[in-house]
Amino acid sequence: MYRFSNTVIGFLNLFTLLGSIPIIGGGLWLAKNSTTCEGFLQTPLLVIGFIVLIISLAGFIGACFNVTWALWVYLFVMLLLIGSLLSLTIFGFIVTSNGGGVNVSGRVYKEYRLEDYSAWLKKRVQNPQYWRTIRSCILGSATCSKLASWTPLDYLEKDMSPIQSGCCKPPTSCNYAPGVMLTQDADCYKWNNAPTILCYECDSCKAGVLEDMRRDWHKLSVLNVVVLIFLISIYAIGCCAFKNSKRSESDYPYGENRMRKVRPRWDYYWWRWWYDRRDQLY
Repeated sequence: MYRFSNTVIGFLNLFTLLGSIPIIGGGLWLAKNSTTCEGFLQTPLLVIGFIVLIISLAGFIGACFNVTWALWVYLFVMLLLIGSLLSLTIFGFIVTSNGGGVNVSGRVYKEYRLEDYSAWLKKRVQNPQYWRTIRSCILGSATCSKLASWTPLDYLEKDMSPIQSGCCKPPTSCNYAPGVMLTQDADCYKWNNAPTILCYECDSCKAGVLEDMRRDWHKLSVLNVVVLIFLISIYAIGCCAFKNSKRSESDYPYGENRMRKVRPRWDYYWWRWWYDRRDQLY
């Protein structure tokens, strides 16, 4: 059992050590990519990558070289990581449970309403400083310029991304015919044909960004479930390796009797003396 558990956890941590490299690389790539609007995903990705790198290195050293303190650190940090991922997974499912968009009659694409999303997500996009960053990101990505060549028939037959549906056009219900005096959606009055304005200040644009976030968070939460199962399996094997490492530090090989000689109690000699002389006394 000693060789089996230590060998298995050594190989598992070697694989996770190598696997942390693309995680960290992906986080660095996201940080440098100016077209990535969901910037808040960069930090968790980098943190997870570095934590996996550190604990995998500690677990690999501890399992292969019987360094007990390294295994102790490995198990402690692994437990914290499992708890953090579990909390993040539950939180992700809660904040992404609402939304999804509504169907538009006669259209392939969907439209999105800000009130359909969780309060935590809405609070993020309603922050003026955060929204300015997102708005600049959308402008720099040229997302809306892809629709400039669309014909009216394209709007009927082609699908749009959530950001294109919310930021690059007014809501489908808007009516801009001359002389029409109707109470319309507030976003209808925020629309402007200028390429730098369009509907970037519309609630539908913020809802489109939230829908993109929602989809990314949902994928991340599903991935976290898989990672949690994998980490819990490694943690269970790590506990076995930790016990084996503690056993190997003693002078007793596995399976040897470890009973020590026990010193007699204080009354042992008195009873021994009485037992040897009871015939003489009686």
